[in-house]
Amino acid sequence: NTRVLCKKLVDQGLKVEVHFLSIDDNIDFSKYDIFYIGSGSEENASLVLEHLKNYQSDLKKAINEGKFFIVTGNALELFGTKIINLDDSSISTLGIFDYECKVTDFRIIGEQVFTCPLIKEKVIGFQNRNTVINDYPHNLFDVITGTGYKPKVMQEGILEKHFYGTYLLGPLLVRNPYFLDEIIEEFVTYLDLKYKTNKKDDVSYKAYHEYIKNFVKN
Repeated sequence: NTRVLCKKLVDQGLKVEVHFLSIDDNIDFSKYDIFYIGSGSEENASLVLEHLKNYQSDLKKAINEGKFFIVTGNALELFGTKIINLDDSSISTLGIFDYECKVTDFRIIGEQVFTCPLIKEKVIGFQNRNTVINDYPHNLFDVITGTGYKPKVMQEGILEKHFYGTYLLGPLLVRNPYFLDEIIEEFVTYLDLKYKTNKKDDVSYKAYHEYIKNFVKN
């Protein structure tokens, strides 16, 4: 995800610098324009959560200022109010957005096909999770095939300003070049620059159209 994101930014004529930060690093949110947080093991997620709790106010400020956050997989669980375990005990999370996650006794695994109000093309991805989210009003996707916030719910993902959060893996940005283009265009506009339309002879567009034939009949 970060590699294709960087490529698209460079294609826009931007100079890109990437910092890979971990729990031993101080995070100065004023230094960055885009934050990507991917999925990880349950143990690692707990460590990251404790580290990010030191930056709750900085996170809220950065999101409110319109900085870009791309959050995938179980990293999405960190931004709600709490995670409820099977025994009904709970872990307080960052409280950035008003949703709860609940651990389930089943896993949601499989390919997903969604629509997104930001683009006309469909979004494809993969889920592998054992948590569900209670409904949230500002969803990023609508379900065609697969699972939303929870079974039988037809919405998924969090969209708040420039915060894009979803359980989808894939990698998400590699498999969905049109969705990535939308984020890039939003980002270039955020910088008060002119967006350069991408050439659609890029192999990623062809791969997208070939792969989605497996799930959607045009």
